[in-house]
Parts: sequence; structure tokens; C-alpha cells
Amino acid sequence: MKKRSYVLILILVFFFLIAATAVSFLTLSFDRTPSIPPSAYLRLDLAGPIVDYPGSGFWTAFLPVGRMLSVHDIWTTLRMAKVDRRIEGVFLKIGLLECDWAKCAEIREAVLDFRRSGKKAVAYLEELPEGDKEYYLATGCDRVVLHPLGWIGINGLGGFVPFFKKGLDKIGIRAEFEHVEEFKTAYNQFTESGFTPAHREMMESLLQSRFDDYVAAVAEARKKTPEEVRALIDRAFFQGDQARDAGLVDDVAYEDEAVSLWVRDGRRAKPVPLAVYERLDPSSLGLNTGRRIALIYGQGAIHGGTGTPQTMGSDTVAGWFQAAREDASISAVVFRVDSPGGSAVASDAIWREVELTRKKKPVVVSMSDVAGSGGYWVSMGADKIIAQSQTLTGSIGVISGKFDLSGLAAKLGITAEKITYGEKADIFSPYRPMTSAERDLFKKQILWIYDRFTAQAAEGRHMTAEAVDRVGRGRVWTGRQARELGLVDELGGLPKAIETAKTLAGIDAGAEVRLVVWPKRVPFFASFFGRRKTETAAIPAGFLPEDWRSALNWAMRLNQDRVWAVMPLLPE
Repeated sequence: MKKRSYVLILILVFFFLIAATAVSFLTLSFDRTPSIPPSAYLRLDLAGPIVDYPGSGFWTAFLPVGRMLSVHDIWTTLRMAKVDRRIEGVFLKIGLLECDWAKCAEIREAVLDFRRSGKKAVAYLEELPEGDKEYYLATGCDRVVLHPLGWIGINGLGGFVPFFKKGLDKIGIRAEFEHVEEFKTAYNQFTESGFTPAHREMMESLLQSRFDDYVAAVAEARKKTPEEVRALIDRAFFQGDQARDAGLVDDVAYEDEAVSLWVRDGRRAKPVPLAVYERLDPSSLGLNTGRRIALIYGQGAIHGGTGTPQTMGSDTVAGWFQAAREDASISAVVFRVDSPGGSAVASDAIWREVELTRKKKPVVVSMSDVAGSGGYWVSMGADKIIAQSQTLTGSIGVISGKFDLSGLAAKLGITAEKITYGEKADIFSPYRPMTSAERDLFKKQILWIYDRFTAQAAEGRHMTAEAVDRVGRGRVWTGRQARELGLVDELGGLPKAIETAKTLAGIDAGAEVRLVVWPKRVPFFASFFGRRKTETAAIPAGFLPEDWRSALNWAMRLNQDRVWAVMPLLPE
């Protein structure tokens, strides 16, 4: 018995020592202010997924290997590096990016702002077979360098949209959806065999707008005419010397040769990775001080209840707005929106919080890649809306319905017996189609919600309901188009939104402000031992082509709600 007690004590002591060592390691490794050499450069390795704001948890909070790149962290570090005398320049190694154009524009603008300090920014590229977004970002730098055997593909914008109706018909699945109006094409991939005229018109308009912006930006950066850039895009692929001879890059060199651009007094500047440099306190450089402005991030699909770092739960976002509204030290709120929409009810609940907050202090929306449908709904109550030219927004419309699996069940020999109390108790059942009367009921319901959507948009944007309907009807617009139509106020990124919020709050234009960010970074132990929200199952990567997988995952995520304000999927 004594022996067993001794063993137990030793085990407890052992785990205590491990815990103490871990805490000490975390404190020493991550809480300590990093040491920056007197001659250094900031290194940004940009590849893979980029979100607006990073998630929480042990891996994302502490270990560089598990970090998710975020626009917030990149922007913050570039702001610090701009004023830090120890930082001589920034080196961006750019790989394939998993984000849309507006986030690339946001990072590109941050690089351009960094260069206003007189410091250099160099982009290094290796292999980008479909690299339009990546090359667009690279052109924000002083110099673009390509690996000697590297190649870049700038073959323009476009792609295929898969339509599943004929395939679903073969296996006995029917998509039954009602929508308002003709441009609300979120489920057309399942209800149609190809583009409707409205769907095609919208897609061509969006891609044309994006393409024109892309060409104009590259032409300005590389000192070419738009016609010359379009001709280069039609050539599509450029290797090493070809890219240099065409004026697309400045140098062809290995990475160590590109890095050697930072030399001062015969000494090579030392690299400082993003994961290290971002541990600096911005206030040590005179940044993020002064009056307080709340910065609320709303990311991902909108749904009721508690959200996650990458989904917008209405209860969670409402709580952030309530906290910002009741905090007398907060002068204004910037709401950063990156969402294709979701539940109409949840979207309206967040809109209500925006409305209540703007009655007490200014609210400015900053749109990221997407702020469409429900993403626009949560935005339209703000005092001002700022969007990137490449942002996708609008999609003012509603859709509702279900998938009828009765044909598939019959093919598989599956039978279902019905017991109901109430004439329409089984209206959402996948084992029978909807009747014409039920489809009329759906249509009536979503028309009522659409009227509410347009009325609130008209109020927020100081337009008539008729004017909103003309630019609504489910149609998606780029940020540039939306500005022309009155759906957004100005073009720009997060810095523009913060400056606008300062103006509305009566803060001097040149004054620094302290950003109070939601969601809060979760402490280690809370994230490690805390409850985790179960996510909707998704089709794993590699199982189907990416465009198929995206469409089917989208349908699965939305199946938990019944009425949606969502925008269609768009090709790259």
C-alpha cells in the first residue's frame, strides 16, 4: 500500500514538474520582448490560407509552425516596421495564396504604405503557375525577383462553374429552392444545367471589373500601358529571363542573392520573421496609443448562437457590440466584415446591434474579400461603409428550400413511413417533394424577408426602397461598382476605415489610436482545456475537384438553417 502511494506521489510530482517547465518555457519564449538586431529586415513568408484575423488556441497562439497568416498581423507588423529604425526593409517570399483579391489588395496597400518611409520592399517568387493574385501583390514592392528556374503564370481571370442538376437527376435528387430575385443564384449550381442569362450577366460583369482593376494596377506599378499588360496576360507563362525581358520582374536570382539587397556598411542585415516581430508591443514604437477604437472582426458564414474564430455567430458578435457600446472609453467602432452571408435571422440580429451602437458612437464597416447578402445585411446599418475595389458585395436577396431525396431513396430501396400532426409538419422532409402550394408559401415568406432587407438597406443607405431593389435582386457587385451605385461610401482598406472612424469621433487625423480588438486572443489554458464547437462535416480535400467540393460543402453548411441570405460561389 505504501509502495503504491509513493508511486502515485512520484507521478504527481513528475507531472507538476512538466507543467512548471512548460509554463516557464512559454513565459520565457513567448512573453519576452524579442531582441531585434540594429540592422535587420522583416521577412514575410506568404503562402497558403490568409484570413482577416487569426483563430485562437495553443497552436495558433504560440507555435509558428501552426500559425494561420492573417491580414491583421501582416498590417500591424508592417506599420511597426515602417517606424522602427532597426528595420531596413521587408522581404516578401510569395507562394500560392488561399484568399481572394481584396485581402491581397489590403496587404499590397500595407506594403505601399511601408515604402513611404523610404525603406525598400522586395518580392521573391519561385513557382506560380496560376499566379495572377500573387503577382498583383508582388507589384506593390520596389523590386520583384524571380528564381532562375522559376516561372509565373499571369493568364487572366476566369474559370468553370460546375452545374450538378443533370447528375442529381440521374441519382434521384432534386433541389427545390425559391429565391428573390433573378440574380440570387446561390443554388443555381444544383437547380440549373448551365448559366441563366442573369447569372451569366452578373458573372461577366464581376470578372470584367476585377480584370480591369488588376490590369490598371500592374500597368501603373510596372510602368506599362494597360494594352501592354493585356498582351502579356495573353502570353500567359513566363520563365526566368523571359519574365525579366518582358518587364514583369526586375531580377532573376536565387533567394540568397535577392536577400543581399539589404547591405549597410558592409554588414548583411539580419532577417526577423513575422512570428517573432509581431511579439513587439506597438506602443514601444509610439503606435496603438491614445483614444480607443473598437475593431470587431466578423468572419465566415453567419449563423445563430455562438460563433467560432472563422464563423459569425449572432450571439457572439452581439456580445462584442454590446461591450463596445457600453464602454465609455471607446470612441468609435470599426466592423471588419468578411462573409458571404448565411442565416437571415442571424444577419438581422447583428444588424440590430450595429443600429443600436451607432446611436451612441460612430460605426464604420470595412469590407474584406466578401460582404455579400447576409454579409451586406450586417453592414448596411453603419454610418459609413468602406470597401476594397476588389470586394464582392451586394447580393441583396433571399433564398430558401430543401433537397428532395425521394428519388434516390426509391433507387436504393429505402422506404419512409409518415406520421404527422399538422398539415405541413413534414414540409422540410427530404423524403417527398414540395407541393405547388408549399412552394408558393416559401415564395411568400422570402418575399416578405426581401422587403424587410431592402427597406433596412434603404434606411441605412439613404435611398428609396425602389432604388435598392434596382441594384438588389440578388445581384453581386464589386466594391468599385457598389460605390458607383451608392451601396458603399468609399474605396479603401482597414486603415481608411480607421481614419474615417477617427473623423466621425472627432479625433485628430494625425493622432494615434488604440485598437481594442474582438475576438480576444484566448489564453493558452482556456484554449487548450476549453470547450470546442463542433463544426459541420465537410468533404475532405482531394476527394473531389476543388470547385465541386466547395459547392457541396456550401450546401452542407447551409442545411442547418432554413432561410438564407447568401451569395453565389464565384470562379477564380
